[in-house]
Amino acid sequence: MATFVLIHGAGDVGWYWHLVEAELRARGHHTVAPDLPCDDDSAGLAEYAQTVASAAAGRTGLIVVGQSLGAFTAPLVCSLLPVDLLVLVAPMIPAPGEAPTDYWTATSYDQEEHGDWHDDVELFYQDVPDDLATEALKRGRRQSEARMDEPSPLRSWPDVPTRVLICRDDRLFPTAFLRRVARDRLGITPDEIDGGHTPALSRPRDLAAVLDRYATEPR
Repeated sequence: MATFVLIHGAGDVGWYWHLVEAELRARGHHTVAPDLPCDDDSAGLAEYAQTVASAAAGRTGLIVVGQSLGAFTAPLVCSLLPVDLLVLVAPMIPAPGEAPTDYWTATSYDQEEHGDWHDDVELFYQDVPDDLATEALKRGRRQSEARMDEPSPLRSWPDVPTRVLICRDDRLFPTAFLRRVARDRLGITPDEIDGGHTPALSRPRDLAAVLDRYATEPR
């Protein structure tokens, strides 16, 4: 039995994980999915990490999961709590000291091939049921950029086993791009599942099955 600490991406809320939480709890695990203060101009990555650490304080068997921009927060949580495993899903994999706004240039993102998507549904929710996509857009919040140009407090990658999980149909972060970044920054070959950028809504059972497997595999 593990406690999954689930960190959402930019401009989102903990609700994003609700279907995965139900699947994980059915498998006997505990879950925590806090809302980050992403719409607070006074909050930066350190405050994001403290919000997560406060929500998970006192829990044991921690597996921290960071989705998309949440991957910038996830390794910082490892310096605040005793974490057994770190999992990055469709992630922005940070380098030590890197500001989130510098990620795109530092990873040569603009050199990757991208489709021409017209709105958030096409980019983020193309394989999410219509009712869930509508609800996700309604619940979404403004992502403050006020402190996203500050260097990350991350000084080195935490001494915690790390897994990277990417989505084969991700329109924001194509698989070739994330394979390269995971290799260059972490020396990791990612695992892959079907689905777009938001698998917790489009494929919650598949995502939960992978997370459950990570919880039971030797590290």
